[in-house]
Amino acid sequence: MTGSRLETYVRERLAGNRGILLMTHLVVGYPSLEANRRMLEIMADADVDLVELQMPFSEPIADGPIFVRANQAALESGITVDEYFEFFDDARSICAFPRLMMGYYNPVFCLGHKLFCRRLADAGGMGFILPDLPHEEYDGLFELADDNCLAPILLMTPTNSTEHLRAIGGNARGFVYAVARKGVTGCRTEMEEQLFRFIDACRHATGLPLALGFGLRSGDDLTALRERVDIGIVGSALLEVWEQGGESAYTGLLTELAAARG
Repeated sequence: MTGSRLETYVRERLAGNRGILLMTHLVVGYPSLEANRRMLEIMADADVDLVELQMPFSEPIADGPIFVRANQAALESGITVDEYFEFFDDARSICAFPRLMMGYYNPVFCLGHKLFCRRLADAGGMGFILPDLPHEEYDGLFELADDNCLAPILLMTPTNSTEHLRAIGGNARGFVYAVARKGVTGCRTEMEEQLFRFIDACRHATGLPLALGFGLRSGDDLTALRERVDIGIVGSALLEVWEQGGESAYTGLLTELAAARG
């Protein structure tokens, strides 16, 4: 299947005696591109498995207050789509792990699907996540992604019916992103039976590796998810500790998360 480049990478990392992979996140341009480079360096030192590089947007509807503020600040600093792709390309010299574009559909629409896919592929991207674009509305984006060896990462949510989960699983590439709870990013997610039932439903809907995001904040969260999901996604908590404690706190949390992978 096209998109298998990313899927193969994930499965190979899991086969290397790693109980769960760690995917991190940063908002390009916040607090600055220089800070973003340092974040990636710390991620590389921690042997992070994958990273989402968020393209700033004025209405990040799936994001909580921390990322909303970060998106706004990045835009106010003047970050452009061209600078985003330049940073995305430059990042390959800092980190060897896969970089995924995360963002909202409006800038993709404005660029055009064909140009977006080409620019992302040229910058070394392995896939993209568009949380506000339902898979039913991808039109030719699946085919263009295939042509550029990109994996469109689709989201499964607790509000999806069993039938809808299966439809998402049938169109997914690379891995599937399971949204741990209703709402936006940032709030803590409790490791409880309702979440585990949702994970099981996602597992039944796809044979692809399964990632879980929204509200993971600690090494204990990753430990609780080992053998339940393949990838744990931590974003808001990392930005929060950077803002509160700088590099040392950021390094500390990444070290804790990396150690929890098993």
